[in-house]
Amino acid sequence: MQDGAGRRRVGGWASAVLVLLGLAVSQVTTGSAIAHRAAEAVDRILIVKQERRLYLIRGEEVVGSFRIALGWQPRGPKRYEGDGRTPEGRYFIDEFLPDSEFYRAMKISYPGPEDIARARALGLDPGGRIMIHGLDPGLAGWEKDHWLFNWTNGCIAVTNEEMDILWRSVRLGTPVEIRP
Repeated sequence: MQDGAGRRRVGGWASAVLVLLGLAVSQVTTGSAIAHRAAEAVDRILIVKQERRLYLIRGEEVVGSFRIALGWQPRGPKRYEGDGRTPEGRYFIDEFLPDSEFYRAMKISYPGPEDIARARALGLDPGGRIMIHGLDPGLAGWEKDHWLFNWTNGCIAVTNEEMDILWRSVRLGTPVEIRP
């Protein structure tokens, strides 16, 4: 379905299917077009690890989509600190870090109760400090290709330009869903 402005709109179960197939962003571009559309607060963030994509969602509309780098061991949910995995589950943004070592960062509320129980069952620490952040200064020149390899310790990385868009459109408490 499209609204009068020609933007793609989806609803309910169809929304999830279209997002997973990447069809919901067929009209969403990068750079200034996303910056303009995502300037208002978004309702939630959806991260699909298998697609290596972060989606900004307002209402039932995908208003932004970014390629992401993940932890160096991207498959499966995070089990314990140091495993190099990016968590899977439902979280929320619980802190903004303007002076992060990776440009800017937004901390995700990991670990949740299930994450803690999983790590404790293994006798391990679940870890923490999982963030959506900009690029490592050591990756200068790799902005467009940073997503081609998994270089974080379990975080979700976007370019610094994309981090600026997130910074303007995400609020404290914004829900974050991370899917396999």
